[in-house]
Amino acid sequence: MCGIVGYIGQAGDTRNYYALDVVLEGLRRLEYRGYDSAGVAVYADGEISFRKKAGKVAALEAEIARAPLPDSILGIGHTRWATHGGPTDVNAHPHVVAGGRLAVVHNGIIENFSELRAELTAKGYNFVSSTDTEVAATLLGEIYKTEAEGDLTRAMQLTGQRLDGAFTLLAIQVDHPDRIVAARRNSPLVIGLGEGENFLGSDVSGFIDYTRSAVELSNDQVVTITAESYEITDFDGTPSAGKPFAVEWDAAAAEKGGFHSFMDKEIHDQPAAVRDTLLGRMDEDGKLTLDELRIDESILRSVDKIIVVACGTAAYAGQVARYAIEHWCRIPTEVELAHEFRYRDPIVNEKTLVVALSQSGETMDTLMAVRHAREQGAKVVAICNTVGSTLPREADACLYTYAGPEIAVASTKAFLAQITASYLLGLYLAQLRGNKFADEVRVILDSLREMPAKIQEVIDNEEQVKQLGRSMVDAKSVLFLGRHVGYPVALEGALKLKEIAYLHAEGFAAGELKHGPIALVEDGQPVFVIVPSPRGRDSLHAKVVSNIQEIRARGAVTIVIAEEGDTAVDEHANYIIRIPQAPTLMQPLLATVPLQIFACAVATEKGFDVDQPRNLAKSVTVE
Repeated sequence: MCGIVGYIGQAGDTRNYYALDVVLEGLRRLEYRGYDSAGVAVYADGEISFRKKAGKVAALEAEIARAPLPDSILGIGHTRWATHGGPTDVNAHPHVVAGGRLAVVHNGIIENFSELRAELTAKGYNFVSSTDTEVAATLLGEIYKTEAEGDLTRAMQLTGQRLDGAFTLLAIQVDHPDRIVAARRNSPLVIGLGEGENFLGSDVSGFIDYTRSAVELSNDQVVTITAESYEITDFDGTPSAGKPFAVEWDAAAAEKGGFHSFMDKEIHDQPAAVRDTLLGRMDEDGKLTLDELRIDESILRSVDKIIVVACGTAAYAGQVARYAIEHWCRIPTEVELAHEFRYRDPIVNEKTLVVALSQSGETMDTLMAVRHAREQGAKVVAICNTVGSTLPREADACLYTYAGPEIAVASTKAFLAQITASYLLGLYLAQLRGNKFADEVRVILDSLREMPAKIQEVIDNEEQVKQLGRSMVDAKSVLFLGRHVGYPVALEGALKLKEIAYLHAEGFAAGELKHGPIALVEDGQPVFVIVPSPRGRDSLHAKVVSNIQEIRARGAVTIVIAEEGDTAVDEHANYIIRIPQAPTLMQPLLATVPLQIFACAVATEKGFDVDQPRNLAKSVTVE
């Protein structure tokens, strides 16, 4: 949820930036992870100085301008998504304890904080905030003083052993002006490696301006960084190793590039996101490959059930994927909300393949579902956009989506990239199990490869959709209908409108219309209808056209997304948004885009921040 940055450089460095500059720039890039409050702490002249403020990073910068901090080569920072305690100045991080000698920032939730708070209160400690973080910081200070003999790394190891839940902790202490010590469990943290300087971040966005060399950490590890080195141990103090990797994108990829918002930019990034996700997927024999395959082919051939686990937009991508996987592989496929999966006692065994979708690779609900599945003997394939994140490390195989950084909280390009990657996985399984011949796989791949250009066609006609969005800025509710793969597209269209425009919106399976939802239709009610292709066997086209007629007769304003050349919808639509012709299973890659553009236009016209909608964070790293 929260964004964390740490920096340490060398005294006398001639470069024109200091810890504060690095940390603030990292917080700006990580603000998508949380923006309820922000704060920084730096070490200089034998003491820790800090500033923290409710609101966005801009509010913190204004506070620092009012009360400047000293130049420093050592600093930590935090941008918060509130869990324990409201978004106030007092609850903001860093939490500075031990008489001002120890500063801590934290991402995650300490589940046993009440027990620890009571224990520390009994020892005479007083607490000024409502946060679990202050408890963790106070515990670290207590252990540093009484058990670790003034060794900050050892104190962090022992503290990690005492904490339950998900956490990343960064700490600086005045006795150790040459280091930052951090710990992680079920919460993201990566190391950035520079020359005469090193970094820590919730993800590489926190230091991408300064280095593209990084090291990923595993669970229950402590890292101590200095300007020249880093050392990793487990919570018992045993030396451990991280996994070095190179960041394949640069700072420019995380900038708006002239667009009004990151969301607008990321909508326009979608042709490249799909194209890049398709690149390099064939080996020299013309067969599909996964990025990191650690599952024996004989096991994949024996799979008799697939379960897709995901949350939010990723779950809708999984629903689209289910149609393709079952069609191509003839394997029963379920889609489960990750946060419900392990609580319903699912039937999972060694012949079950679990496919886990997460843009960040740090979604805690999805990680916990994956761990439960593996405990039951299932194999797990991750579909993820973030190299070095937890999900790919814990899965048995990984298929990366190469969408580049997605900064806006509301997902756009990650959704299309997840569908694309899921289709590649379905084709891979169909190829491996003999459900599809090589030439059949190539035909489908050729269709996929045509999608980036067709997505671009949709984007090129965005002004029509933007005008429609601006004209409906006063709508109180918008409904979305779809069938087959159009149904999860309808759900995703409704979610986008809820997320960024704060409008009531609902997506329905069009076949359910007469079973209840049609009661919502009244004069002037806007209804989007995703119309399937009129071509192909067993087309649902005629049934959906009938649905349009039914709601139009009851006063609905019908907004129809239909293929070019589909004239059957003309007389029943108030507005028609045309998309290029494509096979049925490819249509979601096209039909979703106008719904994203519409939601962005409505929210922008209302004056809302489309990149950072209220109450939401990009990565949900707590349960």
